[in-house]
Amino acid sequence: MGNWLAKFDRRSRLLSEVNSPYYNRRVFVLSRELAKAIPGRGTVLDLGAGDGQIAMALMRLRPDLRIEGVDIVPRPRTLIPVTQYDGRTLPYADKSVDYVTIVDVLHHTTDPAAVLSEAARVARQGVVIKDHLREGVLARQTLVFMDWFGNLGDGVPMPYNFLSRREWQGEFFKSHLELATSNEKLGLYLPPARWLFDRTLHFVAYLTPKPA
Repeated sequence: MGNWLAKFDRRSRLLSEVNSPYYNRRVFVLSRELAKAIPGRGTVLDLGAGDGQIAMALMRLRPDLRIEGVDIVPRPRTLIPVTQYDGRTLPYADKSVDYVTIVDVLHHTTDPAAVLSEAARVARQGVVIKDHLREGVLARQTLVFMDWFGNLGDGVPMPYNFLSRREWQGEFFKSHLELATSNEKLGLYLPPARWLFDRTLHFVAYLTPKPA
């Protein structure tokens, strides 16, 4: 386990360097989109926080937010406090934070609704997710390649569980959440990569609890 964590952390540091324009752009774009999606001030739980770079960038854009994270395997070094959890039950009481963010985590699970339901349980206001859409020509093949390449050497589970818009709506329904806002034009990549890897393959959505 120690060797695996060391390898994981070395890759995190490598990707965080100035000479990694993709990683830096991803942090910039996703923190900007999360900042726009979260409607109010308060506390945020970042589910699957990683090294905390996106959360830290988000707090720079939104100083009215206070963020901590959870992860199944916390990194040896993180930019925000990160608590380990079992991947099933969040170690937080009901309605104990204002918002939960889930960035590129759900397609790594076999039951997104279970993760979303836990997020909905602890969030007072809403849940913000960034994930993928299996929409368009060769969408699944493109997303499988992106996921494989982006997680190469990390040991992250990759069930390639990419959903269509209709399937996402089903997961939201099962989680007792409803879609409030969504953005499918993120601009994660610069041309010419944008024409292949952006398209409508990514989205950020703000979900709110369904009225009882």
